[in-house]
Amino acid sequence: MARGFSRLYRYYGIYTVGFVLFVALLSFLEAQGMPARWIGYAFLLFTIVTYAVIGVFSRTADVAEYYVAGRRVPAMLNGMATGADWMSAASFIGMAGSLYLSGFQGLAFVVGWTGGFVLVALYLAPYLRRFGEYTIPDFLGARYGGIAVRLLAVAAAILASFVYVVAQIYGVGVITSRFVNLQFEIGVFVGLAGILVCSFLGGMRAVTWTQVAQYVVVIVAYITPVALLAYKVTGIPLPQVVYGQVLQKVGILEGQIFQLPAEVEARQLFRERAEGYAQKIARLPDSLSEERLALTERIAELKASDASMRDIVQAEKQRRDLPQTEEQARLRWEAAMAAAEERARPPIHHAEAFPEVAGGPSAAVQKINFLALVFCLTIGTAALPHVLMRYYTTPSVRDARVSVFWSIVFISLLYMTAPAYAVLAKYEVLSQLAEIPIARLPGWVAAWTKVGLVAFEDINRDGILQLAELSFNPDVIVLATPEIAGMPFVVSGLVAAGGLAAALSTADGLLLTITSALSHDLYYRIFRPRASTQFRLVISKSLLLVVAVLAASVAAQKPGTILYMVAWAFSIAGSAFFPALVLGVFWKRANREGAIAGMGVGLFVSLYYILRVEAARFPALPLGEPMAPWFDIQSISAGVFGVPLGFLAMVTVSLLTRPPSQETQDFVTSVRYPHAEGEAGEREPRP
Repeated sequence: MARGFSRLYRYYGIYTVGFVLFVALLSFLEAQGMPARWIGYAFLLFTIVTYAVIGVFSRTADVAEYYVAGRRVPAMLNGMATGADWMSAASFIGMAGSLYLSGFQGLAFVVGWTGGFVLVALYLAPYLRRFGEYTIPDFLGARYGGIAVRLLAVAAAILASFVYVVAQIYGVGVITSRFVNLQFEIGVFVGLAGILVCSFLGGMRAVTWTQVAQYVVVIVAYITPVALLAYKVTGIPLPQVVYGQVLQKVGILEGQIFQLPAEVEARQLFRERAEGYAQKIARLPDSLSEERLALTERIAELKASDASMRDIVQAEKQRRDLPQTEEQARLRWEAAMAAAEERARPPIHHAEAFPEVAGGPSAAVQKINFLALVFCLTIGTAALPHVLMRYYTTPSVRDARVSVFWSIVFISLLYMTAPAYAVLAKYEVLSQLAEIPIARLPGWVAAWTKVGLVAFEDINRDGILQLAELSFNPDVIVLATPEIAGMPFVVSGLVAAGGLAAALSTADGLLLTITSALSHDLYYRIFRPRASTQFRLVISKSLLLVVAVLAASVAAQKPGTILYMVAWAFSIAGSAFFPALVLGVFWKRANREGAIAGMGVGLFVSLYYILRVEAARFPALPLGEPMAPWFDIQSISAGVFGVPLGFLAMVTVSLLTRPPSQETQDFVTSVRYPHAEGEAGEREPRP
């Protein structure tokens, strides 16, 4: 086996060198005049073909290979695969963007996600590996017994993973639409093809070896542009070391720009716009009728005068686009009012923690939301089925523990860079973009405006871009930073390849989790235990295709930002799984009835909170008016209610019902203590 491991490391070493040479070649060709579009195509083609080749060579029809990669993945490579599985589009694309826009508060993602792996290492990974089997519902079904627990686990795994995978496919659509000029909806399905190439052919085996290759692309693509940017700004290519001094420069620029009269005027105009929408909403339905009448009179005046046909057509379009009903008008104007209020607020200094801003949440509310988000991300990390499944693939329990260590090392490389990314990108925007004539805006602004992730409006009509007039979607910061800093397009292509690899690697793992839950836990374990191995794999691959297309269809609707969707998935997973997993390992008294109550209550509370608070985002669902958040806590932290209530329900019901059998209690002992009486080591999975 040692010789096989050595060969693997040699292969990946050659692959890494080859990828670096490929980037160097594209850089040379760009200098010789190669068009940017061709560079984008080259990155897309090279990476997808590489992943496809690995997928083809890793194809398998063996159940153990398909679900757990034959349990032969070395600890270090499993750590790299976990890093790629974990560093999704949210980490790669969204985290630095969130830090850019929210400053100190965005550190909740870094702290929460890193802390979650400590929980995984201490409380879950080694015990799950010792248990063996293939999936998280397998563990819960064996620990608590009965079909109901397994069904609940399957439902929760599918729900959390589906929300998560939609965010990844959405990220793929953003990247392909910008860098190869595809329409967003088409880019989503092009990216989906790349995802299916890996997971469809070889299950966990193909996904694992592909994810190791994707980690190399992710980390090179993430660190390279920010290292170049750090060198440009400070002369030292170590962003993690020097971004503190850049942060001081950012603070000075913020102090100069935020108080400029033109900035204050722009925010005041946005405030007046928000007040105007508030008045129109208060006077509905009369305000809608008056607006329609005013446009009708204006069109008549234009037609009666010598106005151009263009002005007439534009006015008719405005009348045609008016809301048709009072409810439509209310929803549209409330959204417009919220957007105007957002731009009207005084900007936040990047390094200022929990600042009091007029019209914004109080410092106390910000602190509560910060801590709630850290809690949910930490718990959610330790309960995500697609991450925990990775620790079934190592040869031994010891390797599972070592693998968690390597996971943290590889993930930390990105997480320690994200704050530097945000600070350096903000410095470039403040020093190069703010207060310049709109006519001289760089081309990337128009390109990203076309994708819908950057917007600007000259509200005071002075022809100068004020910061208040410019808005970024957090998902654009990492992808656009090379263009903001004026780097060659090959760097932009490299970043796009990294974002694509991050989204594809996580999407592969998530899709495999969903289809494993459906084909293995539901179909094989419950409905057809005697199904042949070959037929189980056929069912799994068929379901994979269906789920992938369904997820891509939802992603094409742009249901939210990547980070928002991912945070919902963490709350759902943490609320449904964490109490049942932890108490299942550490409390013998936990029984089946308690697990059903805990998982059901946790899942229901989190789901209810997300849907009711975010009702406006789901107009197709009969949810009614959005609910006011409890204690002003945002929906992305729904798990702060679901997890404690899940624990409470599970403990209470377990104590009020019969204790589990002695056999079950012995099972708990065997999972925790490898040399306990009657247990010879790691369990062998059922066929």
